[in-house]
This record gives sequence, C-alpha cells and structure tokens, in this order.
Amino acid sequence: MTAVDAIDTTDGISGESNSNADLRRMCRQSKDGGYDVAASDNDLRGTRSDWVDGVGRDGDGGVEKEKSAVSDGGKDGDEKVASGGSGGGAGGETVVTYAFRASEPAHRRVKESPLSSDSIFKQSHAGLFNLCIVVLVAVNSRLIIENLMKYGWLIRSGFWFSSKSLRDWPLFMCCLSLPIFPLAAFSVEKLAQHKYIAERVTVFLHVIITTVAILYPVLVILRCDSAVLSGVTLMLFACIVWLKLVSYAHTNYDTRALIKAVKEGDDLPNASKLELSYNLNLKSLAYFMVAPTLCYQINYPQTPCIRKAWVARQLLKLIIFTGLMGFIVEQYINPIVQNSQHPLKGDLLYALERVLKLSLPNLYVWLCMFYCFFHLWLNILAELSHFGDREFYKDWWNAKTVEEYWRMWNMPVHKWMVRHIYFPCLRNGIRRDVALLIAFFISAVFHELCIAVPCHMFKLWAFMGIMLQVPLVGLSNYLQKKFSNTMVGNMVFWLFFCILGQPMCLLLYYHDLLNRKGTFD
Repeated sequence: MTAVDAIDTTDGISGESNSNADLRRMCRQSKDGGYDVAASDNDLRGTRSDWVDGVGRDGDGGVEKEKSAVSDGGKDGDEKVASGGSGGGAGGETVVTYAFRASEPAHRRVKESPLSSDSIFKQSHAGLFNLCIVVLVAVNSRLIIENLMKYGWLIRSGFWFSSKSLRDWPLFMCCLSLPIFPLAAFSVEKLAQHKYIAERVTVFLHVIITTVAILYPVLVILRCDSAVLSGVTLMLFACIVWLKLVSYAHTNYDTRALIKAVKEGDDLPNASKLELSYNLNLKSLAYFMVAPTLCYQINYPQTPCIRKAWVARQLLKLIIFTGLMGFIVEQYINPIVQNSQHPLKGDLLYALERVLKLSLPNLYVWLCMFYCFFHLWLNILAELSHFGDREFYKDWWNAKTVEEYWRMWNMPVHKWMVRHIYFPCLRNGIRRDVALLIAFFISAVFHELCIAVPCHMFKLWAFMGIMLQVPLVGLSNYLQKKFSNTMVGNMVFWLFFCILGQPMCLLLYYHDLLNRKGTFD
C-alpha cells in the first residue's frame, strides 16, 4: 500500500477534528528519504489556513479549487501535506495532494550498497540465513530420497543391542573395576597428609597408580575380541579416570607445597585459607569422580535443587539425537566407506570425491555428538550432582583461529591442560611454543589410544591428525593477523578440521581395519 493509499477520503469535513484526523494519516518525508506514516501533533496544531491557501466551494458542495503549501522548514526538508475540504451537505469529497513533487531531490546523501564491503556486516542477513536453511533442507531431502532409493532401509534390528554385545562383558567388568584406582590414590594422599611417606614416594606411587589405570583397560581390550564401539567407550572412561587422578594428585601436591612455603615465611595470596582447603575426605573425592569436571578442588559452586522435568526433557533429547547419529552412521556413512578405496592407494580424484561425499554426514554426526555429550549429557550430570559451573563449551563455532577453537570447544579438557600442563611448564622455564607443543602431544597420544586400541592397530593416523594442528595454529594465526576483522581463520578451521581431516581419518582407519579383520563390526 502506498503513502497515497493510506489516506482516506470522506464525504466531508465537518470540523477541525476531522481535518486533523485526516492529516495524521498522511505521510511526510523523513530524514533518509522515506516517509513517516503519521505527522506529529506539533505539525497539526495550526489552523486550516496554515495548510491550505484557499478552498472555495461551489453551490453543490463540490470542490472548486485547492492549493497546497509545502514547507521545507527543517534541515531534512520535511514536507507538510495539504488537505482540501468539501462543502457541507451531502455528497462532499476530500481532495488530497501528495507532496512528492518532481522538483524535489530524490538523492540527498552518500550511501553504500547493502552488500558493499563497508556495510555488509552492518546489515541484517536474516533473510539469507533463512534461504540457507531452506536450501540445506532441500539438498538433504534429496540426499535422503536418493539414499533410500539406492540402498533401501539399512538400519539393522540389532542396532541398539544384539547377541554380539554379550561378548563384551570383560570390558564391562573392567569399567566397573576402575573405581579401585581413585581409592588407591586417596590412600596414598592420606599417608602423605600424615607424613607417613616422603613426598618423592608419594609422587612415585601416584605415577604407578595412574599408569596402571590407563594400561589395565588397554590390555583388557587388546586381549578381547570386542566391538569397536565398546572399546572406544571403555577407553574414554579410562582416559577420564586418568585425567581426574592426575588432577587429584597434582592439586594435593601443590597444596602441600604452598602450605610448606607459608610455614617457612613466604608471603602468598590466600595463604590463610590453605589449611582449611587441605581437608582430604572420601566424600569430596567421590563427588569429584562423578562431577562433570576434570579439575579437582574441595568445594564447587552448586545449584540448590534438581529440576526433574528439565532432566526428563534433556534425556528425551539425548535419546532422539543418539538415534539420529545411529541412523546417519548406518544409512549414510557405512555405504560410503564400504564403496570406497584406501585414500592413499587409489586414484587421487576418486579419493577426494569420497572424502567430500563423506564430509557432510560425518559433520552431522560430529555436531550431534558434540550436542549429545557436551550439552545434554554433561548438563544432565551437572543437574543430578548439583554442579553449578556449566561452561562446558564456548562459542567455538565462531573461532577465528585453530588455537582459539581448541580453547573453546572442550572446556573441561582445556582447563585441565592449562592447570596441569601448560602453566606448570611455563613456571619451570619452558617456552610458550614448547609448552603448547607438549599440550598437543598429550592430546594426540590420548586420541590415538581411544581409536587405535579399540581397532587393535596402531597406525598413528589420529596422532598425526592432532599433531598437524600445530602448523595449522600458526597458519590460522598468520591469516587472522593478515586479514584482520575477517573470518578467514574460521573458514580454515572448518575446511581442514571438519571437511577434510575427519573424513580422511575415518577412511584410513576403516580400510586398515578391514584389511586386518576382513569384516567390520
């Protein structure tokens, strides 16, 4: 509807109130060349003679003549619209003149196009975002239909549980026996607290306990012909226990060192609270082992109650998204990898086509895994344990460098690395780049353990994939400095980490495992 259409016509104007009502519905020019729907009361308080030079009426009540006075009094040339009246009696007509005259300038100031480089990030792109969603839905709908037409329904009846799952009972028993190691660590700390053993002996015993805690599940998995998924689950539990034990031992060691320094006369911050914080008890250790954190401390911020309805909703979401992950793996990823060749032994273009075709479903599974574990599961665990600090991740999807991504996507591991690896290295005189390399090395070792051990082979693909992040950190940092205030580093992260890196590792491990076993569970 145009500005002129917005102005009503009536049979006649019976007084000043009707005239003002009509004028309020008129449009006057705004500062940027647009038009406001209503005029202000200040513009309407004048008499009719201020707006209309003269209106004559003929004998039949029709309009004889009208003149409009357009005022440009304001720095932006605001225009007042003239309204004519009709005579009394029946059948009168209001005559309106819209004041967008040909003599008025249409261009008043310098403006950029919405998609120009100077203004593109100042605009709202909600419409383009909606277009991307529509295109994404359309493309994936076509892929779903094409997949079903080509392969049919591939979900097996034993997807959740089958008779083959019973052969993994040694792994389940190993998982149940893992709490032995925290109890052993607690016993060592009690002996150290009462000074029954020397500090060096305490450190040595903790090294023994943590080493056995990670080697014990590795030996169980390697000796059993278990499913890959079961082995990965046990290794994840074992790695979590190892990280928690290291934090428990290191925190207590550091606390004892600070207490000793205070007794020797050193001035330390918060020294008065150290005696109270060094209070070893089994309850705090048990809470730490089940809490969604890898960093040990005596007290944690806690919530007052458990929201049972909220927990039920999160559990329902967890079930739905876990099923979605299984559907994508069975229906899309398995056929793609089964119909592929070893990416390092076949045609390069064919391998690249397989990697790119695998990248989309692999990305969906990875995002669902992140949402299920870091958002749903950890929040459920935090709610049930009253754990208050629920910053399990930050907005890693906006990371402009690879280094920034690693700092934001897994906050429990990041805090553990900073607390127990990175800053201890700096305090011992190790350079920052070397400390960063050590942190990536430890991460690469555990990534390799979690994948290579369940697959019963050590090809070091996961290890090399993590270590290659180090040069990517330098590359993305360089690009971010060169192209400041852009998302070039973010694109580099998505390209190398999610589009190329993960699908390539998946193909490498699948074909190596297939060559080793002849079949894939």
